Amino acid sequence: MNPNRTLPLTMAMAALLTAAGTSSAQQTPWTPLDRGSDNIEVLGHLPLGPRLSVADMDVEQELSRPYAYVARMVYGDVGPKGLDIISIADPEKPELLYEWRIENQDLHMRTGGMDVKHFKIDNRYYVVQSLQFGQGGPDTDMGAVVLDVTGLPDPSKVREVARIREPDMPGGFHNIFIYKHSNGGVYLFTTANAPGALVYDLGKVVSGDLEHARVGMVPVPESQFGTGMGRGYHDFYVGYHPDTGEDRFYGGGTGGYYIYDVSDLQNPELRITLTGVSGVSYGHTFTPSPDGRYVIAETEYQYAPLRIFDLQPALDGEVTNIRNPISAFTADWQNLVHNHEVRWPFVFVSGYLDGLQIFNLSDPSNPVTVGYYDTYIGPPNTDRYSQFNGAFGVDVRNADGLIVISDMSTGLWTFRMDGFQGWNGTQWGYPDISSAQKWDQGPMKPIS
Repeated sequence: MNPNRTLPLTMAMAALLTAAGTSSAQQTPWTPLDRGSDNIEVLGHLPLGPRLSVADMDVEQELSRPYAYVARMVYGDVGPKGLDIISIADPEKPELLYEWRIENQDLHMRTGGMDVKHFKIDNRYYVVQSLQFGQGGPDTDMGAVVLDVTGLPDPSKVREVARIREPDMPGGFHNIFIYKHSNGGVYLFTTANAPGALVYDLGKVVSGDLEHARVGMVPVPESQFGTGMGRGYHDFYVGYHPDTGEDRFYGGGTGGYYIYDVSDLQNPELRITLTGVSGVSYGHTFTPSPDGRYVIAETEYQYAPLRIFDLQPALDGEVTNIRNPISAFTADWQNLVHNHEVRWPFVFVSGYLDGLQIFNLSDPSNPVTVGYYDTYIGPPNTDRYSQFNGAFGVDVRNADGLIVISDMSTGLWTFRMDGFQGWNGTQWGYPDISSAQKWDQGPMKPIS
């Protein structure tokens, strides 16, 4: 056993035993004939093509715009490179509306589509598809394509409005996050081959001013844990922090996890670090609770659980670095949990080989599994590391509680969880803050 993985494995086993002992959903061993807990209802399923060709996904939050966006990637020599737009107007019958594909598919090397997010500006709706193309083919400098999707459900009205390129940073964009800032602007944060997260003003992008669209970069701090050269960050979240009135960036990457004040996008200020964490040399997905006190942190290797950290000592000014998690969650200690969405106290996880997993953090020191459904029951991957298959992306529609999963091999799934009919943070005594953006009002205006 790698000694650097001893603590994560121990934590994962402890979290598994905790969840199994306190959640009725996991007291019965899983079998292929019993793929999910009784409180999870499968509404619909749409296969999307070859195995390992489906990446991340995003769901619009307005009920009048029932659309899911699914990134499409190639694995080996199989799969498309682009984006699928799916109608979930009837969640029991998801319908493929539109396919965007990069031209000359065979000439473009590497992955293709990876992450995808939507946004709204001036009463028009757009989607950003991140792209990664490698050396040996065209468009190595292309990071993303932006489509105007205002005219949906009519696919003939979808039009391309921009391609974001970075000639000095070839290799494209891996993960992206779009944030409605307290200054009123809408900004794209991206992972590129850069020593930090690049920031673009999407108002300038859609107006055609690509030359001046990049407005900042959130760096990876220089430290003993790495310089941030190469791909400094992997993934991030940006949200308003009510206690300080700051727009805060939560990033996972070289050396661990970092929290910045990005109220002034040209001058980010480092607030809190989570470095020197046992078993974490590179952070992955990193998401806070609505009030910014707790964070859920992922790192990407077999046996690694989601770690839960309490930031209160740093928020109180007692320390600047947090090293020790207060708890951890995993579905199966032999596997790896992946992306996640926080709708406090629930955390919705796309768990690769373990499918959809939902746990409750009402007691952050004791995560409890409250629901699950395995979207992939095939064998582990044999081409890359074995965990790289199954549920990849997850999103939750706050208005009605619809849960959507993109599975790398089985396609798009829609679910409901008994008793979860939507989410508004104020109903739980928390700020109404999540990854779902309020495009028309922004983070500082009162909830209507």
